[in-house]
Amino acid sequence: MASILLVEDDDSVRTFTARALQIDGHSVDQAEDGDIGLARAAEKGGAYDLVLSDIRMPAMDGIAMATEMARDFPDLKILLMTGYAEQRERAREVSAIIVDVVQKPFTLAEIRSAVSRALAA
Repeated sequence: MASILLVEDDDSVRTFTARALQIDGHSVDQAEDGDIGLARAAEKGGAYDLVLSDIRMPAMDGIAMATEMARDFPDLKILLMTGYAEQRERAREVSAIIVDVVQKPFTLAEIRSAVSRALAA
């Protein structure tokens, strides 16, 4: 299946989401913040099929991370997620470099479906 980088600062959401993706057979690397996610992507030379990232995180948010990743790895697919309406609006600024934004909270079926659509895009 796919190699996915999951970037999420909330441990419970990160664990739930990683398990959901692993159930589908995906390989999932995890990062707790945007700066760590950026480092993981650099370590692998951008060799992920998808980056799934929260927008609102403490050190480097998902939008800043997505902007840097897209500059360094322009073919990388990026799917963002957020539970905040204002963050969803901010994501419009980077609509050219992301696949979509998933609304939190989400169900197991919803995140699996969103990732499948993003991988197919």
